[in-house]
Amino acid sequence: MIGDSKINIIKITEDIYLLDEDNEATGYLVVGRHKALLIDTMNAHNDLKAVVRTITDKPVMVVNTHGHGDHIFGNMFFDEAYISPEDIPLAKMFTDQAAFEELLEKNGKTMPPFKDIRGGDVIDLGGRTTDVYDIPGHTTGSILLHLKEERILFVGDSINHHLWLQLDGCPPVSEYLKTLEDLLFLQDRADIILHGHAQSPDDISLMKCLVRGLREICDGKTDNDLPYEYFGGTARMHPFECIPGKNYSMQDHAIIYREDNV
Repeated sequence: MIGDSKINIIKITEDIYLLDEDNEATGYLVVGRHKALLIDTMNAHNDLKAVVRTITDKPVMVVNTHGHGDHIFGNMFFDEAYISPEDIPLAKMFTDQAAFEELLEKNGKTMPPFKDIRGGDVIDLGGRTTDVYDIPGHTTGSILLHLKEERILFVGDSINHHLWLQLDGCPPVSEYLKTLEDLLFLQDRADIILHGHAQSPDDISLMKCLVRGLREICDGKTDNDLPYEYFGGTARMHPFECIPGKNYSMQDHAIIYREDNV
């Protein structure tokens, strides 16, 4: 911990940091020779820019993996942020809420403009290069970032141990399965996954384990799935298995989905 901050800073590798805010959401800072990349800004419970400045004084590029509030609210501490244009309406749905507007006023901040980023874009930090891939599923505009030199995937909430696919706007499970299958080549280009609610890295095999779980849902292997209550009603929870002996940040693994959206 730094001072009274509730952001826990964990060094992943040289100049790559996991920023854990209150065990609720996670962002990442990658420092290159010329500039730094901040991936997701969490809930704005703390002055994220001040925390970043304890690590680097280089210019910071902010990228949101998707538009949910717990990944974008901390944008208020910066001048601009990049997000897929597909998720801008979703992001504005969160930032237009009265509670968030009150938080902005309390901090004397305004939300900076969103700038477009999309699959195929490349971010050059100087000595570290990040490729951007579209990964619609958890949200229509979700992206992942592949840090090539360090063989790391930053995936937001798109590849994790408790994947939500039941929300309004999520494509069918079968479509997301195809999206992930098309991205499986990244298994050969990365060793670890860092997702938006982790406190440590996951082995890259989490990706293919998630694909296997999605296939089980699409194949109707769901007899043992249980009801899952969430703010939007009741969905289904499908447990999936990961590979024994690999390093994972969590031990329980499940996909949440709606039966009418397979």
